[in-house]
Amino acid sequence: MTPPSCRFCDTPLEHMVVDLGVTPLANDYLSAERLREPEATYPLRALVCTRCWLVQTDAFIAAEDIFSHYAYFSSYSASWVEHARQFTVMARERFGLTEASRVVEIASNDGYLLRHFIDAGIPVLGIEPAANVADVARAAGVPTESRFFGAETASDLVARGLSADLLIGNNVFAHVPDINNFVAGLATALKADGVVSLEFPHLLQLMQNRQFDTIYHEHFFYFSLLAVETVFARHGLKLFDVEELATHGGSLRILGCRADSNAHRVGPGLAKVRADEAAAELHRVETYAAFQASIEPIRRDLNAFLHRARAEGKHVAAYGAAAKGNTLLNFCGVTADLIDYVVDSNPHKQNHFLPGSRLPIHAPQKMAETRPDYVLILPWNIKDEIMATHDIQAWGGRFVVPVPALAILP
Repeated sequence: MTPPSCRFCDTPLEHMVVDLGVTPLANDYLSAERLREPEATYPLRALVCTRCWLVQTDAFIAAEDIFSHYAYFSSYSASWVEHARQFTVMARERFGLTEASRVVEIASNDGYLLRHFIDAGIPVLGIEPAANVADVARAAGVPTESRFFGAETASDLVARGLSADLLIGNNVFAHVPDINNFVAGLATALKADGVVSLEFPHLLQLMQNRQFDTIYHEHFFYFSLLAVETVFARHGLKLFDVEELATHGGSLRILGCRADSNAHRVGPGLAKVRADEAAAELHRVETYAAFQASIEPIRRDLNAFLHRARAEGKHVAAYGAAAKGNTLLNFCGVTADLIDYVVDSNPHKQNHFLPGSRLPIHAPQKMAETRPDYVLILPWNIKDEIMATHDIQAWGGRFVVPVPALAILP
């Protein structure tokens, strides 16, 4: 078979990072009616380009089929909302944003971030492709256009006088299959000295901490700083600072501008992250080839724990109907014979079923009603928030996290 080509530089993708089998879409939650129907499944593999070092999945589904209607609402994570608020305070101070500025956010979701700029009197615009999510944002008073972002949308914004002093994209960069069109749009939409701020999970953390569950069809890319700087340079953009974040198991916030802008001082983060990636040898194909073997113990240990719990007559529930959880469960072959149900605070997911494993999704109070012996935290990146909110120790229950290694918590 002819190998697929890199979506950025068109080089044949001949080197596998990981093969997670054949799975349904991680965010394609099932209604009760759909349980009678077979699910569409697709190969889930990540490959690396040895020319630009961009890690990417095979493409089987158009972005329009994934993101035009979406079940993820950012406001249901208190820690993420607080993270966003802190960012807006920093951005206003660092970039001198005023009522004469304009902030544009790509994939603005339900307005969880932009509302803080609105409260400070700064004009904003959200670009959100999922119509159902954009409706929620507009109802909350956040100006939002329901459309995909790229070069065409950016040109339209500029023509309407809506160029950005600050252009934000949190956890959207990985979701755009046409990376050249998207980054060209970033360059177009910025004012001469405007700033682009993107946050995304860091490939270095994914590989070092075995975070394979963050790989799913909706994520087309997995970024190193090495690859991002190459992509930005092609489209007339440069980075002037990078911040390492704890979110999503370890993320980067990159700050960039037009290549001809001299308005922004270079920060120390760039040199530090470049050095970390060089030390981890993200420029060598052998580094990526070792990843598949590193995750096999996670599958082995999770299945051993679940089968042991069942043999002992223990009950296991899961917390968080997260996309990463669906990748984990489907890769490990876990179904409702090993886990009773999953709970989630998002009412848009409740009364549905997880894709693949088909676990029923309930509201969190289900745990107090059934008192499971163990609760498997699927969105392990917010385990502290979950554990602080739900006292399952009251009936002797214990939390379990599966990544980067199985741990039964006190």
